[in-house]
Amino acid sequence: MRIALTILLLSFIGLSSGLRADVWVIPIKGVIGPASADYLVSELEQAQQQDTSVIIIELDTPGGLDGAMRSMIQAITQSPVPVATYVTPSGARAASAGTFLLMASHVAAMAPGTNLGAASPVAIGGPGPAPAQEPSERPDATTDQPSSGQADEDKRVKATTTLEKKALNDAVAYIRALAELHGRNADWAETAVSEAASLAASDALAQGVIDLIATDRADLIRQLQGREIQLQGRTERLEVTGATIEREPDWRYRLLAVLTNPNVAYILMLVGIYGLILEFYNPGVGLPGVLGGICLLLAMYALQMLPINYAGLGLMLLGITLMILEALSPSFGLFGIGGVIAFALGSTLLMDSDLPGYQIALPLILALSITSLGLFTLVLSLLLKVRKRPVSTGDQQFQQSQAWVLDGFPGTGRVRFANEIWQAHCPDPLKPQQKVTVIRRDGVTLHVAPTEEES
Repeated sequence: MRIALTILLLSFIGLSSGLRADVWVIPIKGVIGPASADYLVSELEQAQQQDTSVIIIELDTPGGLDGAMRSMIQAITQSPVPVATYVTPSGARAASAGTFLLMASHVAAMAPGTNLGAASPVAIGGPGPAPAQEPSERPDATTDQPSSGQADEDKRVKATTTLEKKALNDAVAYIRALAELHGRNADWAETAVSEAASLAASDALAQGVIDLIATDRADLIRQLQGREIQLQGRTERLEVTGATIEREPDWRYRLLAVLTNPNVAYILMLVGIYGLILEFYNPGVGLPGVLGGICLLLAMYALQMLPINYAGLGLMLLGITLMILEALSPSFGLFGIGGVIAFALGSTLLMDSDLPGYQIALPLILALSITSLGLFTLVLSLLLKVRKRPVSTGDQQFQQSQAWVLDGFPGTGRVRFANEIWQAHCPDPLKPQQKVTVIRRDGVTLHVAPTEEES
């Protein structure tokens, strides 16, 4: 009886304190992009539906795309389920976009031997060199050391254009707001953006940038138990109970991770364009058109999630057009060389991002540029030769073709055409075995006339 009452009492206490069932562990590794954002947002929605206790994001990233990062941060800040971001294992980092995710989480934790920071927008140059010191005019004077204010100014990320200044100021305000949301060191968070500063885990804890250091996942869960956090404007006490469930990325994440690889999207786009062009020049085959259409749709789906420079895309299309013109009307290589140059430049500019993980490999660009020129010059030239051959089917095969007289004429008679005997009509007298030219076909009767040499 006492055991039953104890179980009922614990259940009541758990329900009244918002006790939930499980701890979900979500791994976020590598560059943050559309696939990572879609995966995390989907997992947070499922965790809410299944009454999860806490979500632990195990993070190791060099950074990523701004749009994907902001989607993930919005999902974390609006989540009714507490989110603890844990930078692990030892040697991992939460750089650039990872620092923003750490600041946005309800609990920011790191493993020993990890670091965070360097959160400046990658399109903006890093800190410039310190200006040269002018020696004093006094011969006995020594070089003055720069003041602390001047030294801090020298460390700041240099934003030269108006667009860069807007991006830098927006990032500074954003990370300060996220740090203040959970009572963390907003001043250092600003330096992570404005000066590209970085910190080790121990220093981050000492300066109030993170909440705790955990040696492993079990230690993290132990420290989370009973911790008070700010969740959607209210203070909530964490009750971390239940089993720990490791969530594995599903097929959708794996497919998006492959498709949103810039090199894969680039190849799919070219295969799609080439397939459709070959289908238009040689209709009826079907395979190039079907394969090209599928690849082009997949490429368009991937590219709309990636930072695309439309000037680069336009240069690529111009290059392909010039290479087609080289195949249609040879210009001694002028159109072909110009097409290769435009195609290569467009491919280099296609990705509007400075992140190494979102750049098209230069060897791939060179290989496909040369291959494209050879493909259009060879294949399209062969197709054009085929199209210029005389028609071998239909009524057009009869016109201006040669036949030989068997008997009759003038009037109606018989001729041999293509090893077949046809009824023919000619107003002129003809001799047997005389060569004639077919003018036209009228039903099963050929209208013929003496060839010029015979007449």
